[in-house]
Amino acid sequence: MTSPFSDKPHAPRPRRSLFAGLRASFFTGLVVVAPIGLTAYLVWGAIGWMDSWVLPFVPARFNPEQYIGINLRGVGVIMFLLFTVVVGWVAKGILGRSLLVWAEGLVDRTPVVRSIYNGLKQIAETVFAQTETSFDKACLVQYPRTGIWAVAFISTPAKGEVAGKIPHADEDLMSVFLPTTPNPTSGFLLFVPKHDIIVLDMTVEDAAKLVISAGLVYPNAKDPSQPLITDSTPSQPE
Repeated sequence: MTSPFSDKPHAPRPRRSLFAGLRASFFTGLVVVAPIGLTAYLVWGAIGWMDSWVLPFVPARFNPEQYIGINLRGVGVIMFLLFTVVVGWVAKGILGRSLLVWAEGLVDRTPVVRSIYNGLKQIAETVFAQTETSFDKACLVQYPRTGIWAVAFISTPAKGEVAGKIPHADEDLMSVFLPTTPNPTSGFLLFVPKHDIIVLDMTVEDAAKLVISAGLVYPNAKDPSQPLITDSTPSQPE
């Protein structure tokens, strides 16, 4: 360390070339522009795909293009949302439930169709499940061996034959979904004793970001060792 009275001059700081500065600015701008551009592109493409799928089934008199001469992207999406809302409203009534039961009974008697329908129905019910069946807590479990910890999501208490045949000394077993990185839609279903689960204060969304980013994105950017302050922080799995 040099003192103010040292005879040795300070080493001059190396100046970056113009090309290096432009390159750094380019990559900084790319980090900002790329997510926005890709998101807009995917959303725009998805809307166009849905329009091309829905609009052929819409009568011409209901298509705004017939009156204004311009193909408004998104009309098919609006038509699909309105149609889905009407179907859901009808399905909640007595007549709708009766028709639904009759149609599902007809499908169940069709060998190939019933397998496809039941599989797609199970996927739809899982993806669009209400809050009572969705993950609401993130946790840590030891996987694939003791001493190695992984981020997981608490599902529900183990039930039925699974809970009855796993020896757990009268202790509650929890169904835990262990996602993979960087694709959290695939993973493993684990049945873990309640005392082996460490519940995290971070939300499910923050835990998913942590998994997707392979540990690069933590909930609290200022102090990753501390969770984000929220109104309610879970403590124990229910």
